[in-house]
Amino acid sequence: MDNVKKVLNKEVANFAVLYIKLHNYHWFVKGKMFYTLHEKFEEFYDAVTGYYDEVAERLLMLGGRPAATMKEYLSLATIQEASGNETTEDMIKAIIQDFETINAELAEGVKAAADAGDEVTVDLFVTISSDLQKNVWMLKTLME
Repeated sequence: MDNVKKVLNKEVANFAVLYIKLHNYHWFVKGKMFYTLHEKFEEFYDAVTGYYDEVAERLLMLGGRPAATMKEYLSLATIQEASGNETTEDMIKAIIQDFETINAELAEGVKAAADAGDEVTVDLFVTISSDLQKNVWMLKTLME
């Protein structure tokens, strides 16, 4: 179960960093796609808020202790903060990359949770993964 807790905590950190990053993009997106992306980035950070809380609460249910400070988030996260200088295209590419990174880690988490007999965490990871995969597809289509 320790491996499951480790994956859960890494994703708590990733969702915390991603939440801030998506706000940055929401506030600073410019150009022809401003209105569409401004709303989409808000939709994304609202969804990430839910993931962040659900993953942290699952970790608590398993007797773990979720990261809860920016210092912890930045040390555990596998995605990077926004620089503040991204173009609109850079923002979209970064979100695609972040969603793909998290999705790959969730797949590892599904295996770890299944091996531990933790079907609830499997379900949580699969549900989040499904959302992320759909968003990756939509963003890649936008970039074509």
